[in-house]
Amino acid sequence: MATESSDREGMRINKYIAHAGVCSRRDADDLVEQGRVHIDGERVDQHGTRVREGQTVTVDGEEVYPLEFEYLLLNKPKDTISTTDDPKDRRTVLDAIGVPEDNPSGLFPVGRLDRNTTGVLLVSNDGDLAHRLMHPRYEIPKIYYVRLQDDVKPHQLDQLKRGVELSDGAAAADQVAYLDPQRKTDIALELHEGRNRQIRRMMEALGHTIVQLERAKYATLTTGRLQRGEWRRLEPEEVRELYQRVDLQ
Repeated sequence: MATESSDREGMRINKYIAHAGVCSRRDADDLVEQGRVHIDGERVDQHGTRVREGQTVTVDGEEVYPLEFEYLLLNKPKDTISTTDDPKDRRTVLDAIGVPEDNPSGLFPVGRLDRNTTGVLLVSNDGDLAHRLMHPRYEIPKIYYVRLQDDVKPHQLDQLKRGVELSDGAAAADQVAYLDPQRKTDIALELHEGRNRQIRRMMEALGHTIVQLERAKYATLTTGRLQRGEWRRLEPEEVRELYQRVDLQ
């Protein structure tokens, strides 16, 4: 059996598997416990086992190897699905970025935006970071700009902060305000939750119809000068800030 190395060289097996895009580090520990991970044909039985240069790692019999991490920021356009592929052959966020059909880097959207919601979307192949960003424990803030068909009354802003009842439980905004006091159809709303169609359902609960929904900020990321459908790579400092936000080394 492969055991923990006496030296400190190499990469810990859970980090190696996460860097291969298989799963998060925590889930990689579970794979080790289940006996599904091997190094050079020997079953790994300790979480602290390190992979040294030249060794072969397999998970469920399939060889895995670390990918070069990519971090892309997309200003998601309308009529685009937040998934890697779509059985109905609708346009996906990977199509918007121009990722080849075989997706050699293993890119995927971190979280989801509805088909017609626009704005900030992180696309990456860093499974460990993605897992933490989406985990409720880290309460990642998200700011949305919402345009409604009718004026939102001041008491309804208060109601959004207090919480409204949805089919899956009460939901409340962390912060909510008019974008322009003179235009009461437009509001900014901050959440740290990420339930399915949450903002649309919150507004429907108050009798409002959303005309336009844009995510203006996700964690520390904004679209900046990116136009709809444009994307860019994150700067190293931006990646470091995301890692710090979720306590990753």
